[in-house]
Amino acid sequence: MKKLLVLISLMAIAGQLFSQLVVADQEELKQFKNTKTIAFLEPNPLLQYNRIIKEVMEKHWDITEFEIKPYDGEKFEQQRLDPNLSFLMINRIYYERDKTRAQYQFLNLSLGGDYELAGQMPTLSGLPISYVDVEEDTYDYKLGLILRFIQEHIKVSMEHPDLNKSRKMIRFYRKKLTNIHDKTLYVLKEELGPEVNTLNEIKEYYPHDVKIADKEEITKVIDSRDPNAVILHQVGPKNSKRKARCWNVIMGAEDAKLYYFNYHMIKRGKRPEGLLKKDFKRLSRQ
Repeated sequence: MKKLLVLISLMAIAGQLFSQLVVADQEELKQFKNTKTIAFLEPNPLLQYNRIIKEVMEKHWDITEFEIKPYDGEKFEQQRLDPNLSFLMINRIYYERDKTRAQYQFLNLSLGGDYELAGQMPTLSGLPISYVDVEEDTYDYKLGLILRFIQEHIKVSMEHPDLNKSRKMIRFYRKKLTNIHDKTLYVLKEELGPEVNTLNEIKEYYPHDVKIADKEEITKVIDSRDPNAVILHQVGPKNSKRKARCWNVIMGAEDAKLYYFNYHMIKRGKRPEGLLKKDFKRLSRQ
């Protein structure tokens, strides 16, 4: 009974974080395939995101035609009414039921159409990229992989029209999780917990291939779509003292498939931020 309650709790929390994986209806998905996607730049011209998104859209976006534009609120209010357009942009999101009051940044894909409010536009796919106010260099080197996951989710939604609720989609992804024992797991040193921040310490709990890499190496692996590599995508407060969760998501460099996702509450002195010993134990058993 305890295991069942833990699973239900995990699914509810996972449903919160991944609730932007809204399962659009089949008509909306078909409509999307015929749209041009507008990828909006961030209003702050100094952000590296604005440079990198141009590069990764060229390399990794192939599901629709696209155009990259500066964000203009007044123009967007006109553009969003066009059913022939879809929009890729960063949204700031928090969940009313989340007692931590954490605010996340999602890279979301939305569908245009005759909706009274922007908030009524269907969100077709999306993924959390960071907490709000966390430096962009914690995620910008992985944007190519994040873009491919967003597109992969659209394809999954079209292939499985019976997955008509976000909770069903979360269950679907959890059932599809497979082990990564024959692949190399790429992580950053700073993403590892203090008990497992060397290869020798990791091998005690996970006797498979792990590469402690730098951001440039990981970007190259993503761009080459290495079929033997999986990448850690971590969403955490990055050493903030606030009460928060640390999310660890592992995706395939070639297929953008989810191989692992889990979270823990950060607690000073007990559960630090990072990929922890317990995560490696789960990966070893998975």
